[in-house]
Amino acid sequence: MGKNIGFVSTRFAGTDGVTLEASKWADVFENSGHNCFWFAGKLDRNADRSLLVPEAHFQHDKNVWINSQVDGTVGRTPSVTQAIHFLRSQLKTCLYQFIEDFNLDILIAENVLSIPMHVPLGLALTETIAETQIPTIAHHHDFSWERIRFSVNALSDYIRMAFPPNLPNIKHIVINSEAQEQLALRTGIASIIIPNVLDFENPPKPDIEAARVFREAIGLEPNDKMILQPTRIVQRKGIEYAIELVKELKDPGYKLVVSHEAGDEGYEYAEWLQEYAREHDVNLRLITTRIADPLSNNGNGKCEYSLWDVYPFADFITYPSLYEGFGNAFLEAIYFKKPILINRYATFVRDIEPLGFDLAVMDGYLSRKTVQRVVEILEKPERRKQMVNYNYKVAARHYSYSVLRTRLNAILNYFFGSDVRGLSGKATLPIYEGIHIALQGNDRTGVTR
Repeated sequence: MGKNIGFVSTRFAGTDGVTLEASKWADVFENSGHNCFWFAGKLDRNADRSLLVPEAHFQHDKNVWINSQVDGTVGRTPSVTQAIHFLRSQLKTCLYQFIEDFNLDILIAENVLSIPMHVPLGLALTETIAETQIPTIAHHHDFSWERIRFSVNALSDYIRMAFPPNLPNIKHIVINSEAQEQLALRTGIASIIIPNVLDFENPPKPDIEAARVFREAIGLEPNDKMILQPTRIVQRKGIEYAIELVKELKDPGYKLVVSHEAGDEGYEYAEWLQEYAREHDVNLRLITTRIADPLSNNGNGKCEYSLWDVYPFADFITYPSLYEGFGNAFLEAIYFKKPILINRYATFVRDIEPLGFDLAVMDGYLSRKTVQRVVEILEKPERRKQMVNYNYKVAARHYSYSVLRTRLNAILNYFFGSDVRGLSGKATLPIYEGIHIALQGNDRTGVTR
């Protein structure tokens, strides 16, 4: 039978990796007749299936203040502890309401029990899972030990408790083999690897007219060649290497476009990139219009463009990241049959490179040989076509929805036995009422239905 599945995170909106992967999982569940619902502090999901709690967002004022008091120090005051538990209690009440109002059978915690960006929410969810014994999948994209910013903090007791929690009713999912080994080594928790995926069984059907309008909207002329950096503007994405590549191409017709927004880690890096591009005489376009997750109804109509409108007219993809848990942009480039330059970050070297993809690669710096390889790809259409078709076939074997369905089916069978519908066919879903909560003190005020 179909199950009611509740996704929980701080944010399901836009095109960050956690949001995109959650959408793919929901797509697989819903195509098999299950019902998916959403809990977060920022949402662009269907309002009829969502519980929006602004205090659950990692950028909410209450959480920002808590983080400012505990980052970079090893001690916290009683007032900070009190603030953490006050917010934890409020969010726990909302999580209980989420489970009850949508009659949930299982929770999927999307990175909210992995990296301590919102400690009160992680504590609230851990306690809720322990008390209700609801079957839970903890989908981990990043851990605290993978980020320098969490190396010194006054939250070590809470991190040991809830990031992630070791509870018998939780199945833990990681996205790469290094994370699996480190999770076991540091916490004793066993996990299953489910890499990021795309629907390679069904090639993309982009709206070419929408893609053309997008290209015009960012000021590109018909003869301009678009080098696309399809990532958020954060320092670990290594966007300066993309600027250096365009400089070395020595052709003013090449324009570098960064598709995702800045802001998750401040705007200083974005400002530096603009200055760096000017110094290298590179035409850099930072997209200010919000780009929507293509699997969530284009952001409920709030966005002009979907991520799938960005790729079709790109001539080349740059992905020189210094670190990635997996790498959504890599899969997206392969899915849209675009040639790509990739930096050999650790997960790529360990989990992806051995599969034999045909790529332009760099190893921490942009060499003359790498630039020449990119030029060859750009100037030889037959070589490019052979490359992208081969890469699509490799990705379809290892990163398709069938891989996701197989591994999730095993987990669902563990929790529910034969009393669960396998992940395969399609079904029509019922409509549920939406709820919005704004917390004020201990009151659950602002509830609308």
